[in-house]
Amino acid sequence: MKYQAMSAKRIAENETMMTIPATIDFTIHSVADEPADDFSDASVSAAHSADTRSADIASSVTELIGDTPLVRLNRVASDVDATIAVKVEYLNPGGSSKDRIAQRIIEAAERSGQLKPGGVIVEPTSGNTGVGLALVAQQRGYRTIFVLPDKVSESKRAVLRAYGAEVVVTPTNVEPQDPRSYYQVSDRLARTIPGAFKPNQYSNENGPLSHYETTGPEIWRDSEHRVTHFVAGIGTGGTISGTGRYLTEVSDGAVTVVGADPEGSIYSDPANVHVYDIEGVGEDFYPKAFDQSIPDSIVQISDEQAFLMTRRLAREEGLLVGGSSGMAVAAAVQYARDHHLAADDLVVVLLPDSGRGYLDKIFDDEWMRAHGYADVVEATTPEPLVGADGEVRVPANVIGGTGTDVASDAKEASSVTA
Repeated sequence: MKYQAMSAKRIAENETMMTIPATIDFTIHSVADEPADDFSDASVSAAHSADTRSADIASSVTELIGDTPLVRLNRVASDVDATIAVKVEYLNPGGSSKDRIAQRIIEAAERSGQLKPGGVIVEPTSGNTGVGLALVAQQRGYRTIFVLPDKVSESKRAVLRAYGAEVVVTPTNVEPQDPRSYYQVSDRLARTIPGAFKPNQYSNENGPLSHYETTGPEIWRDSEHRVTHFVAGIGTGGTISGTGRYLTEVSDGAVTVVGADPEGSIYSDPANVHVYDIEGVGEDFYPKAFDQSIPDSIVQISDEQAFLMTRRLAREEGLLVGGSSGMAVAAAVQYARDHHLAADDLVVVLLPDSGRGYLDKIFDDEWMRAHGYADVVEATTPEPLVGADGEVRVPANVIGGTGTDVASDAKEASSVTA
């Protein structure tokens, strides 16, 4: 892949950025820090002054791709000394990091003549790349057809259709060379549909290059050059290859790149490849987009570990993310613990997408129980305050709670008093 031509320029640009602070200083705001909620003369004056700035209106939703924030984790990373911050990619307009690669891939195809006006984009995807491609394609007048394995949630399929895409569903548990696989079906459609273009994210160098040009520099800038470790799930391999390469180059090798991989994927255990439930990460072959020399280490995470962390992120950190994000955070925490990372280490974890595409799976208690994750449900579900009969209950872990319902408590107290 051709990154080196840009490297010197990127590094030179970053050398002119802000100086490196002696310590990591994250400002945490609390409600008490906020100004009083009133309409004093000063507040009104400030509001009107702010209203006089020049208009800042994006001409298209695609202009909002990138520049996603870093957020520090607190509760789920409380047992490690290192600071763990997450890059929240679901704040991209299409809801995932795949918006980045979609824009660059389509622009490159237009320049090369592979994609012509009125063309059709055909791609195998687990959902997120499809959303990104559909988002960019609709702005440029292209139709889209996406081929998905059947383990992709119905809610993800619905999102693709909402953006105007056609969806073709294929079986998950077949070999990549099987004519029914989503790779082979997409190849057939791309060959037979007039004007079709297949981006092929698994081998398209514009995928990792988009992360080299945007994701990596954003992390370096927003961490004030303090990032010491970068953790990302490995799917097509584009995110970790592009971002990891940039961070390695700009830091002169000081940044450690860690891959997170599902149990059952070829990346962490080539001898034990099997079906798993986490979507959008792992593979049963090595895509060309994945540069195997970039990760310094790969951490294997089970479905159960990933789903437990995914639900904890929503309940404890306010981050509603997908299973691959939970997997990446679980890998980061495990790596920080196992390698005894210190307080001055800053681990940045990329969260690829939102949890809204998994509400009928990871966040559905019945689905979780039916698929063998009852322990995860129990571990992440607090004791209810209201029983099935509508009676208010106060669990023992709530201040003043006895574990009995309020009505019974009141009745018992009344009889004792009498």
